[in-house]
Amino acid sequence: MISTSGVTLRYGKRALFEDVNIKFTPGNCYGLIGANGAGKSTFLKILSGEIEPSSGEVHVTPGERIAVLKQNHFEYDEFKVLDTVIMGYKRLYDVMKEAGELEAEFAEMNGWEAESEAASLLNGLGIPNELHDKYMKELDGNQKVRVLLAQALFGNPQILLLDEPTNHLDRQSIEWLEDFLLNYEGTVVVVSHDRHFLNTVCTHIADIDYGKIQLYVGNYDFWYESSQLALQLMREQNKKKEEKIKELQAFIQRFSANKSKARQATARKKLLEKITLDDIKPSNRKYPFIQFKPEREAGKQLLLIEGLTKSIDGVKVIDNLTLTVNKGDKIALVGPDSLWKTVLMQLLMGELEPDAGTYQWGVTTTRAYFPKDNSQYFDGVELNLVDWLRQFSKEQDETFIRGFLGRMLFSGDEALKKASVLSGGEKVRCMLSRMMLSGANVLLMDEPTNHLDLESITSLNNALIDFDGTMIFTSQDRQFVSTIANRILEITPRGVIDRLMTYEEYLESDEVKALREQAYSA
Repeated sequence: MISTSGVTLRYGKRALFEDVNIKFTPGNCYGLIGANGAGKSTFLKILSGEIEPSSGEVHVTPGERIAVLKQNHFEYDEFKVLDTVIMGYKRLYDVMKEAGELEAEFAEMNGWEAESEAASLLNGLGIPNELHDKYMKELDGNQKVRVLLAQALFGNPQILLLDEPTNHLDRQSIEWLEDFLLNYEGTVVVVSHDRHFLNTVCTHIADIDYGKIQLYVGNYDFWYESSQLALQLMREQNKKKEEKIKELQAFIQRFSANKSKARQATARKKLLEKITLDDIKPSNRKYPFIQFKPEREAGKQLLLIEGLTKSIDGVKVIDNLTLTVNKGDKIALVGPDSLWKTVLMQLLMGELEPDAGTYQWGVTTTRAYFPKDNSQYFDGVELNLVDWLRQFSKEQDETFIRGFLGRMLFSGDEALKKASVLSGGEKVRCMLSRMMLSGANVLLMDEPTNHLDLESITSLNNALIDFDGTMIFTSQDRQFVSTIANRILEITPRGVIDRLMTYEEYLESDEVKALREQAYSA
């Protein structure tokens, strides 16, 4: 168990945390959430001892070992991959390097199985045997992240502190990590922007807001839906309390009935069933208002692609693609290779010329594009946000522009920031504002969830579910894809897979599994 008593962290006059008292217990996984800048990563560093609080203490059950997912990808460059993993259990690694007088302690720590356990973790995270004896400096960035995650998981620590553990993992590795954590018996505190991951592994949500941390039972969706329900109930005080209780009971029953595949899910169900009306509080979190409203309805003929082919640096990225996009299609571009997805969107938006083939947009279509790289819109741009957004608005009045920016969480002086100094998440919100003002009936979006916090991802997700136009998009956020797409397109080394189905149906389809296995094993 790990807990805090009176933890406060101040930077000058600003208090990032104020008198935080919280307890994280074994057998539970706590999703640590909060807006950008709320201090999620900093709080993990306080728990690990990397940062000393201004006042207060962190308490760890005597004899329990804390493991942390390291963020410095170059720290172990001069060590071999397998040794780097075993270093996650420092005392065991030190004993391994000592002579025979420590043999008894070595055996007690399961030292004889250390290399096989480390290899198993690496294989589960997609690092094959042939890389295990390489030096860390020989691995690419994505591989290093996986090795450091294996290091944190190694040796069965009692407490795991994980900051964005799914970054740079493919779907199979994320599923492997989910299964590992679902069956893990220790204490987990995790920061992640991956809602599907949080929903799968978390028994609790620890919400950082206004320098405090409030603990809630349930996964991220339960926290979000229940906080919105509480807000609605608070606004409708004239309703009888009995009606509210019935609504709460139905809500809890719906979440408790979700399929469970591990011990944590069963424990979460029992906890949910004990919740009372007073346990649910409205969230103080601010969500941007995102809404895409087409100015006119598109006709039936949307987009016709015939024989489209494109090579980049001598490598054929798209080969003879023929495709008809129909009105109302929400097409998710999926698969491990991201280059063809970006190239296809650049071709369709006229930013690249095809080597062969043609594409034709319907005459009634209007298009808005969210590029993966938005630097051209901001680098060196000295306009403030009001003037920046005015470039893309038919309505030029400053009151209108400021009102629009306010709904996107740029209120007051925030609207006068220079476009060139925005954070990654702020730039994305500006690009989304630009798209909303376009009134387009076709949206092309290349990784729009990158750099966004959970609140903005949730708002964007809901807006695109409600959008009644046509979409072509890509995202690494599984829940985002699963809840929006009605058609899945994947270009594999062996050809195109194009299916009218949801992403979850695509993942579960035996036919698709066979096609993908054949395509990627060649």
